[in-house]
Parts: sequence; C-alpha cells; structure tokens
Amino acid sequence: MTPTPAPRSQLAELARYFLRLGFLGFGGPVALVGQMERELVDGKKWLTKAEMKEAIAICQSLPGPLAIQVGIYVSWLRGGFWGAWVGGWCFILPNFVIVASLGALYVYLGDLQPVTAIFYGVSPAVIALILHSCYRLAKLGMEDWLQWAIAAVCLAVTVILQAEVALLFIGAGIVGIVYYGNLFKRSPAILPGIAIVPAAAGPIAPVASASTLSKLLLFFLKAGSLTFGSGLVIVPFLEQGLVQQYGWLDERQFLIAVAIGMISPGPVVITATFVGYLVAGFWGSLVSTIGIFLPSFLLVLIVAPLLARHRGNANVQGFVKGAYAAAIGTILGACILLGKIAIGDWLTALIGMVSLAILFRWKVSNPLLIAATAVVGLIAYPWLQPSWVMVH
Repeated sequence: MTPTPAPRSQLAELARYFLRLGFLGFGGPVALVGQMERELVDGKKWLTKAEMKEAIAICQSLPGPLAIQVGIYVSWLRGGFWGAWVGGWCFILPNFVIVASLGALYVYLGDLQPVTAIFYGVSPAVIALILHSCYRLAKLGMEDWLQWAIAAVCLAVTVILQAEVALLFIGAGIVGIVYYGNLFKRSPAILPGIAIVPAAAGPIAPVASASTLSKLLLFFLKAGSLTFGSGLVIVPFLEQGLVQQYGWLDERQFLIAVAIGMISPGPVVITATFVGYLVAGFWGSLVSTIGIFLPSFLLVLIVAPLLARHRGNANVQGFVKGAYAAAIGTILGACILLGKIAIGDWLTALIGMVSLAILFRWKVSNPLLIAATAVVGLIAYPWLQPSWVMVH
C-alpha cells in the first residue's frame, strides 16, 4: 500500500473526522478500531476492507496505543506524510484538552473532601478494570506454556524487584525469537496469528522548569516506545519512574492519574497528560503528551512500511509473542502493587470485588462503572473517614 497525495481539502477532511472521533471515542481500542472500519470502509470508502485489515494487523505488531496508530496509518494512506500528522494529532487533541482540564481541576480542587471521596470509591474499581482487561488480553494472545512462564517471571520480577520494564520486554522478546523464530532452525516456525490489543496536588499549580520539562519529555518518549501489548503496560513503567525514581507523585496520586486515563475517551496512555499537569502545569501536560505519542508517529511512518513487508517473518512473530507475554506479567504485577494502595478497608475490598464481578457478568462501559463507584465513594466516605486515605 502506498499513500496518496494530500490536497488541502483532504487534510481538512481528515482533521474533521478525527477531531470528532477523538471527542466521542469511548469504548476502548477495539471499539474505536471497529468504528473506524465501519465509517471509513463501508461509509466513506477511504480504503478497502483488505487495506483496513492489513493496517490493523501491522499496528497490532507495534508498541503503542492501537487505535491511535491505526488512525495515523489510515491518515497516512489517505493523505501521505502530512495527512498522518494532521489526522493523528487531531485524534489526540480532544483527549489532551479533556485530560489537561481534569488535571487543572484536580490541582485546584484536589484537597477538597468530595474529590477525595470520589477517588476513594474509584480507586478499587480501577484495579478491577485493569484485571478484567488483562484477562481479555490473556485470552487473545496467550497460547502456550512458554508465554505463561514468561508472564510468571515478569510478574514476580515486577512485584519483588520492581525492575525496569524495558529490560523485561527486551529479554522476553529475545526468548521469543530463540524459541519461536528460525535463527537456530533450518525451517521457519509456523505460528498462528495473535492479536495485540492496546492493548493530590496543592492549591497552586506547579511551576515548569526547563529541567523538569526535559525530564518529562525523555521519560514519556521512553514510555511511549514500550507500551507493548496494551496501553496498560504503561502502568508498571510509570509507577516505577514517577513514584520511585523521580518522586514526582505519591502512590495515591498515581492511582488517580491511572483512573483519569481509563475514563477519558482516549487510550490509557493519555494518563501522561494528567501526570504532566500535576508535575509541571500546562507545559508539563503538553510536553508529556508529545512524548507519549511521538513514538507512535515515528513507528507508523518509519517501521510500519518495513513491517508490512516482513510481518510474516518467524523471528518478528517470535519477538511479538515473547513481548506479549511480558505485558501480561507486568500488568498483573502492577495490579498487585497498586491494589495495596487502592484497597485499604472492607468497603474498598467490596467495591473491587463487586466491580470485577460486574465486568465479568455484564458488558459495562468504563465511564459508567467509574461513575457508579464515585457515587459510592461520595456517600460512604463522610461516614467512614478512613485514616489510610492520604489527602494532599
């Protein structure tokens, strides 16, 4: 597939479509990709069904948020190089505006009891949402004993050592190449296809220094290159960097940031925007957003065309399978670490268990579940006043 030229009318058309999709894009990456397929293949006829399937397959094999990358790739096919930049950033812009606004509200209102009460109820529901998403990811891509062994090792390392996630992914990918690939075999392994689904501040806004902004940019550039398998993979990576390494957030603030990322219309990695605002105000949110999404543009524009030619290579597939298993392990490890923060009494334990049961029993949207648990928190918190909730 080759991109078409991009006249101004075509760029404007891309901008309008992806701005609308960004504002209304609830339901997660699978729902967003399905919506794009219905509207762009059956409706607008921008590309054929075969082209859309290949776009999804290629983006599934790349680290990064699936829906955003499919949007960038489709924009590249429709409008070339500039089309990719226009469509991609218009897709991201509504998410940035919403989450940066929520960051500003939290900075100025985060010390109020109603805000604390809301996140008292929401935090255990976030743990349930992560566990349920991890279960769905495991059903989609975990196929044999080696992948489960890799996942178990990564889970243990994440919980016990809280080690650098990048090393886990690289190591797991190498193991996948050795086992599934053909570097040491005469004939390539035949592998079934797998699906990778992306996968309290004080009352005064923080001041952005050049040093802090540069650290945020570098940190999120790295994070944006490592969200392999699901956007949820960013959770253990961010927890290690933001809480342990830099000390920019405490653990409860971090959990709130994850909650914001899960209830906003964009991918989970939009958490970076909220974190950036808490650390360095508006400019911090802007730098963090650019950092987390820029790797997706580079991967789609540089790596995707190459991957389209070599996607069937056994070694490429082997790395993907190993990295996918590492994603499952690190997400489960993050659930354990964050669960210790989110669940501190009988009511939060009950909220978490009921939320998980609801997610397995019915198809409930993330915003609806978060709204319901927020109401529970608002009602229960004034009566319980749990001492373990840290108000900042």
